[in-house]
Parts: sequence; C-alpha cells; structure tokens
Amino acid sequence: MTTSGENTEIQILVAAREVFIAKGYESARMQEIADRAGINKALLHYYFRSKENLFDAVFSEVAAHLFPAVRQLLESNLAIKEKISFFVKIYLNALHENPYIPSFVINTLNSNPERFLKYIQKSGINPVMIQKQIDEEAARGIIRPIKAEHLLVNTIAMCLFPFVARPIIQNIFQMSDAEYQAYLELRQTEVIDFVHKSLAV
Repeated sequence: MTTSGENTEIQILVAAREVFIAKGYESARMQEIADRAGINKALLHYYFRSKENLFDAVFSEVAAHLFPAVRQLLESNLAIKEKISFFVKIYLNALHENPYIPSFVINTLNSNPERFLKYIQKSGINPVMIQKQIDEEAARGIIRPIKAEHLLVNTIAMCLFPFVARPIIQNIFQMSDAEYQAYLELRQTEVIDFVHKSLAV
C-alpha cells in the first residue's frame, strides 16, 4: 500500500524528471519542480534538501534500468556476439519501457557531462575487459578485429537513435503511431543481425 508520503515523493520525481529533461541540470529550478509537482518549495526541500540530491534520485532511477544488468552481462562468460544480442535486448526493452531516458541522458550530457560521467564511472562497467575479449576472439578467428569503442558506440547508437529521432522517422517514412511501435519491435532483430554481420570474419 502506497502512503501519502510515497505518493508525494513519486510526484516530485516525475516532475523533476520532466524539468531536467526540458531544461537540463544547470537551468532547472527547484521552484519550477515544486510548481509542477503541485507542492510548495519547502516541502520539496524537506524531501530532497537540494537540487543535486533530487538529480541524484532521478539519475539513480534511470541507472537502475540500465547499469546493473549491463555490467552483469559484460562480466559474464558469454561470447561477444551473445553479449551483443543480450545487450541490445536489455537496452531496447529499457528504452521502450522508459522512453524519457534518451532525452534525459542527452540533456544531462549537454548541460553537465562531468556529472553524467561520474555515474558511468560508478557503474563499474569496464570497456578494457570487453576489448580483451574482442582481441582474444579475433585472434581465434571467431570475429574480426575491432575496437571496443566502435563496437559499443555503433550498437548503442543504433538502439538509441529511433527513440531520439521519433518525429523525423515517423515523418520521413509516413508511419502512424502503431506502425512506429511495430518498427521498434523489429529493431532488436535488425540491430543484432547488423552487428553480428559487421563482426563476421
């Protein structure tokens, strides 16, 4: 059973997320967040004390959808192609269930990249480990040699772009909302197939 305090906290987090997406961290104002949440500023400060604490709470919510599962996957004993397959599924499912994530991340990167990088470093995701596995599999002739930064950026970009550029995609390809949703559902197979072929020897 949700208490009134929990309801207020949820209202604040939703309002803060909307303001951070629209304004970025630096331009967001606590008064605007309080107004959007339908509470007074004193109550907002009672729950979160500062804008930084509020941002941390919103970002933690975003990170919880992505980082733990991705880290566990990258540290697993799966082959690179299998890791890519599961990564794409995890990432696209998280974006589909939480479509605000791309805008939030992009705004944070634009307004305060240092703050975003701090969370990435805390996630424990280690690209050096991925490069080591790529090099080992390339040496055995399983995949072609490739830099981890290219593989990961290419994969993430193919997952992320359809969410960021939804209005453009729908307009160019004359998609209804239902057709766009069907298009997103096909992205898993398309992205995985594309990346696998790019790794072929």
